[in-house]
Amino acid sequence: MENWTLVYRSNQLYLAELMKQLLAQNDIQAIIVNKRDSAYLFGDVELYVGVEDAFLAHQIINKHEGE
Repeated sequence: MENWTLVYRSNQLYLAELMKQLLAQNDIQAIIVNKRDSAYLFGDVELYVGVEDAFLAHQIINKHEGE
């Protein structure tokens, strides 16, 4: 995944989807990579953005988590 960087990780898919929508509201394209095991439900869901949007994405996510 060249030119993409990890900005968020969770073990809950809905939290990653929430962050993806929050970033979309700020015109930042994000993709979710689900690395959870489907049988045992362990692992993480990762959210990636383009390298050029990483700094702003981190700021938006950190602000949201701080509320």
